[in-house]
Amino acid sequence: MHKTRLEAFSDGVLAIIITIMVLELKVPHGETLDTLKPLLPMFFSYVLSFIYVGIYWNNHHHMLHATHKVSGGVLWANLHLLFWLSLLPFVTGWMGENHFAALPTALYGGVLLMAGVAYWILAHAIINTEGQDSLLAKAIGRDVKGAISVVIYAVAIPLAFYNQWLAQALYVAVALMWLTPDRRIERVLT
Repeated sequence: MHKTRLEAFSDGVLAIIITIMVLELKVPHGETLDTLKPLLPMFFSYVLSFIYVGIYWNNHHHMLHATHKVSGGVLWANLHLLFWLSLLPFVTGWMGENHFAALPTALYGGVLLMAGVAYWILAHAIINTEGQDSLLAKAIGRDVKGAISVVIYAVAIPLAFYNQWLAQALYVAVALMWLTPDRRIERVLT
């Protein structure tokens, strides 16, 4: 199978996820800057989630650029990733509405953790389809950055019940780690 339908479907789902998240930002009643203050937690949770969706979109694009064919397993693995990402609008809204309370912050981390695991599964489904000599297999290697991300999420989730701001700082740290596109794939492609 060719990858074009997988790319188009994934791009559409990610665009819808971002659209749903921005629609959760309610327009304030009033014309002063003070009317925006109550919206700041929602806005900050939106910004973090927007960055995460952008990171996944960017790296997904790079991963598929290094991919030549897809299988049924790859399609299901991609749907698995999109499922977890589709939960971001819910946990983003819940976390923002509740001013980064412990349980919403932990659940947010749970969704990030599962999306990270799903991304790893997708990458390995592609490698299993294309073989250990594929461009993606060469590019990913041991995937230390991916493993570190999952470990940080796993630490941040229970930490949210003791200090949700430190858990949030860990979520931001992982986002900062991934802000630049995965150069491993770019290097292999050139």
